[in-house]
Amino acid sequence: MNRLSDVIWHRLTGLMPGELQESEMAWLLSPHRHIPLVTRRRATVIVNRVRLFSFLFAVLTPLWSVVDFVVFPFPLWFNLALMRFAAAAAFASLLLYYRPNGNLFDAYRAMGLLFLIPTVFYVASHTLLTNYQLTGLSAAIGAGYAFLPFVLLAGLSIFPLTLAESVLISSPILLAQGVSGYLRWQAMDWPSFAGAFWLLVLITGVATLAGMSQLAFMLALVRQAIRDPLTGVFSRRSGEEVMELQFTNAARHNAPISIAFFDIDHFKQVNDVYGHEAGDKVLTDVTGTVGANLRRGDTLVRWGGEEFVLVMPNTDLEQARAALARLRGVGFGMRPDNTPVTASVGIAERIADNVTDWKLLVDLADQRMYVAKQSGRDRIVAQDSLAA
Repeated sequence: MNRLSDVIWHRLTGLMPGELQESEMAWLLSPHRHIPLVTRRRATVIVNRVRLFSFLFAVLTPLWSVVDFVVFPFPLWFNLALMRFAAAAAFASLLLYYRPNGNLFDAYRAMGLLFLIPTVFYVASHTLLTNYQLTGLSAAIGAGYAFLPFVLLAGLSIFPLTLAESVLISSPILLAQGVSGYLRWQAMDWPSFAGAFWLLVLITGVATLAGMSQLAFMLALVRQAIRDPLTGVFSRRSGEEVMELQFTNAARHNAPISIAFFDIDHFKQVNDVYGHEAGDKVLTDVTGTVGANLRRGDTLVRWGGEEFVLVMPNTDLEQARAALARLRGVGFGMRPDNTPVTASVGIAERIADNVTDWKLLVDLADQRMYVAKQSGRDRIVAQDSLAA
């Protein structure tokens, strides 16, 4: 059984060659493991596409009233027109009042409203249409209302969603289709209804795969954009975004956050004596060793050259010093001459240092790193105390 599941898994991952690493495939199933940068970018994309969808529906929904006017009797047309203009107003409100802010729950709310509006319209219009005996062209146009769920579920394909999110969003639409069938229980053509419902499920499956494929492509692009190409840790630009997010969250909850700024000692000598390839190997060894010993939630950023920043949320000054001491105990790797790599480290913490901006926190840690260098290197400086 395990062998079969492995074969199926590798076949599935092979459908998206080069897009995702094996460790990232679980990100397609649920959003819980997504890093904050991915969550923020995905939330922005979702809201922007909700607004695009809302614009199209706000324009097209009331225009169809012209067709309804031609084919339906006046009482039916009037009631449908009221529903259409109410739906168009709701879509317009969604377009005007929702703006992307990087918050995933706001993006969920926007999607929920986007799909709720036509779902309610679908149930209401079908309830109304069942009260009329339509024939000829009127019956054909009335039957067209039954295609609204197909349009909605196909629309899922424009959003970069996980499997769990797609199932959660599509379920109410499928349920609404079942409710509409129940309302027409007496005159139900069961073979036709079953065929339509099965087609809806198939469209949902295709749209879900399309959304997951979009998400895979986005994850791959974000990884390439936020990672340093040599070491694989966060680049400076993405690291700044991480620090801003973490610092804002810490300030909101009055929680500690520590920044460790460290510089590899005598790194220029490695490049000068052994060449840049040897220097690159030292850098990758350092990041590999540090990365393997990071605590859950910590983030390592390549700040520039041989300088790195370690972001430690929910960590006070003493905890940060203890964590860095453990890293020093493990070691940062070996130089080409088989001597250990050492680093000068400066630490700053939001509450202990009474800092109100993440940039000031980084600058303070940077200043303390220089104090560590001037004091003999291979040591940690935190506050006004020195730890060798």
